[in-house]
Amino acid sequence: MRIVFHLGAHCTDEDRLVRCLLKNRATLADQGIAVPSPTRYRKLLRDTAVQLKGAPASDETQAMILEQIMDAPAAERLVLSWDSFMSFPAWAVRGTFYEFAGERIRAFTRIFPDFASEFHLAIRNPATFLPALKVKVTERGQDPNLIDCDPLTLCWSDAIRQILQFNPGVPITVWCDEDTPLIWPEVLQAVSGHAPDTVLGECDDILAQVLTETGLARMRAYCAEHPPASVAQRRRVATAFMEKFARPDVLETPVEMLGWTQDYVDDLTTRYLEDVERIRRMSGVTFLDA
Repeated sequence: MRIVFHLGAHCTDEDRLVRCLLKNRATLADQGIAVPSPTRYRKLLRDTAVQLKGAPASDETQAMILEQIMDAPAAERLVLSWDSFMSFPAWAVRGTFYEFAGERIRAFTRIFPDFASEFHLAIRNPATFLPALKVKVTERGQDPNLIDCDPLTLCWSDAIRQILQFNPGVPITVWCDEDTPLIWPEVLQAVSGHAPDTVLGECDDILAQVLTETGLARMRAYCAEHPPASVAQRRRVATAFMEKFARPDVLETPVEMLGWTQDYVDDLTTRYLEDVERIRRMSGVTFLDA
């Protein structure tokens, strides 16, 4: 069995991926893919990792954890999703992105020492990630000033490099959150590992976040009448409808950070795109392009 860790990051997925896979749990189970409810494992894995203190779990502990998480006695893939695998939100940015992500994730993989692991991670432009993270931290009643960094020095490649360093040989798949509406089926397949010809139901959650109700209805009708013949064609159709029917608040995400000017936001964005190119070239990384 392979343990699949969907790592978030915060302010990207908001559990949409795991909700979609849960809606298709029966179809995936037929292919040996287990998708348990997050309520069955998030606290359990956190508490177990704390107790183990980095040591590998015994056979008995591993078996007990799997029994509590899984319904079926066995599976080929076990999908676990939590945007706090790397850190809780208030500690996500402490001078760098997810300072202890590699060590923390390794502690979770040590709960399953007999199985191979793989990681999946969405990254987001710091120009929008940091304001969204600050809102999330504030909503939890924590001090938003815990987000401590020089935004111009932040690089997702540093976090990914650290994850690979602490987890040698474990592959990681990365994509840009901004591209998710165009590559959503590829993201779902990368994480779940389902067969390419599998038809998953209720997969419109992402487009529903981007398109107006009218636009989503028209796109569904168009695709029903003209099924896309390829990934490239599906993306062209989605792009066309997003250009015409995107929600106004999605087209222009307001950035409200004290002292930030448009030139500063543009600089952050340029540096982010340069960092994305670095990540594409990293050994051990599979990058999902739009």
